[in-house]
Amino acid sequence: MAPRTSESSKPVYQQVADWLRQMIDSGELPPGAQLPTEKDLSERFGAVRATVRQGLTVLVNEGLVRPARPRGYFVREHELMYYRPQAEWRPHPASPEMDRWMEEQTTLGREPSQKITVEIIKAPPRVATRLELGDDDLVVARRRVRYLDGEPFNLNDSFYPLELVQGSEIVNPADVARGTNQALADLGYQQVRAIDETESRMSLPDEATRLELPVTAPVLVHRVTGFTDDDQPVRHTINVLIGSKHVMLYERQKLMEK
Repeated sequence: MAPRTSESSKPVYQQVADWLRQMIDSGELPPGAQLPTEKDLSERFGAVRATVRQGLTVLVNEGLVRPARPRGYFVREHELMYYRPQAEWRPHPASPEMDRWMEEQTTLGREPSQKITVEIIKAPPRVATRLELGDDDLVVARRRVRYLDGEPFNLNDSFYPLELVQGSEIVNPADVARGTNQALADLGYQQVRAIDETESRMSLPDEATRLELPVTAPVLVHRVTGFTDDDQPVRHTINVLIGSKHVMLYERQKLMEK
């Protein structure tokens, strides 16, 4: 039975969320199970549907449930994706239809896809700083939304100084078969080191839209700046990962003393 609203000082929508969360945590509502309908919850808690919907939204924002209108709400089946920043240095797949990320997900039995757009813009302030560009300098922005089984999982946006890549395939809105890092190297800008920055925050409105999030949600942001052997920054990438769907996995090796 659902708790009576008069027995708690919490707002009713929070009581709805707490009750459903407890059922999910206990396994009474297992992954993939459908939640009680809004009508049923309204009757159980003596609340209007707008209040019930507010409680359900709390669980959506926490990543515990997903809406599937008009059928209702379902317990999310958590298949966390292991995000490996160091993987970008590994050999690129031979298949021109796949990048390294897509190949890995296919191996795991998932169906990956991506949408790529390219535009030439003034470098955003933080990008300009990392690439040591002026306020009016232009960059090529390659933006990707990556999907697993038709559901948005993360964003991958890379920025290149226009003067370095103009006229190359990096400017085309399609996957680069040999990888953009190799394409950049073929232009004479081989990256030999990178600086990684990781931060957690709430998603920005544009990110929430691209990731099809109902509202802002926690995300993990991984920034990478790639440098040539003469310390010239030639690429800045921003990966935005939905917090409830990713685990960041680093591999480290101890350097042996000579």
